[in-house]
Amino acid sequence: MKKFPYLNILLFVLTFISTLTVGAMHEGVNVVEEPLKVYKGLPFSIALLLILLFHEFSHYLASKKHRIEASLPYFIPAPTLFGTFGAVIRMKSPITTKNALIDIGASGPIAGFVISLVATIIGLSFSKIVPVHDTANFISLGDSLLFSGLTRAILGTVPDNADVFLHPVAFAGWIGFFVTSINLIPVGQLDGGHILYALLGEKHSAFSKLLIGVMFIMGFLLWEGWIIWGVLLIILGFKHPPIVYSEMSLDPKRKIIGWISLVIFVLTFTPVPIAVL
Repeated sequence: MKKFPYLNILLFVLTFISTLTVGAMHEGVNVVEEPLKVYKGLPFSIALLLILLFHEFSHYLASKKHRIEASLPYFIPAPTLFGTFGAVIRMKSPITTKNALIDIGASGPIAGFVISLVATIIGLSFSKIVPVHDTANFISLGDSLLFSGLTRAILGTVPDNADVFLHPVAFAGWIGFFVTSINLIPVGQLDGGHILYALLGEKHSAFSKLLIGVMFIMGFLLWEGWIIWGVLLIILGFKHPPIVYSEMSLDPKRKIIGWISLVIFVLTFTPVPIAVL
């Protein structure tokens, strides 16, 4: 008999509260002095949690499809700019085939990407272009290729002396793109690492080492956070555990899904995610 997922539900509720609070704070609400106005964080919280839910449950359902035991998602509340460190599922049995590896690795990022894309398009339509001096002491978010292209398509060209003040739903979409790109980094046992291992097999390890080296270089040249990610990935390990039936070849449809996922990584990757103006 399966245990009732008390911890999963508790963590989800806490993450809802933390993202709701952060969303309200982004709207200028002092949640200590005006706790009843915390509802203003709902657009951000709902959009971000939907992105994370689609991402993690797609992993979960793909695991079930291939009869691989996996836990329900564990959401991680955190007092950060985003209100969360995301969510994870725990694989409880080995992945059996390359096809299963692609399905499980790619399903989450692709589902999260689609919801992020919808959130970004909706949110940008409510965002505003403001003079640069009005964004003093604000957090500046970097642009991925896709987010930059959508901004130009929806809001037009942003003048040199101006910037975009994001609607909370657009901010959630930006976070969704960022989370997608981080998960799709083709290293170790990240989603991108699963995909690369299914596509390239044992060559995966060499690529992982190379990309971790690139992350350290980017950390020194662009954004210090990449150094932290590089160290974390070394700790987690750049090798990928073997799959059970490694002799079974990858079918053509899964290969296409794998390469599409890596294209999504390129489109959503943000070299300098965050800066303070």
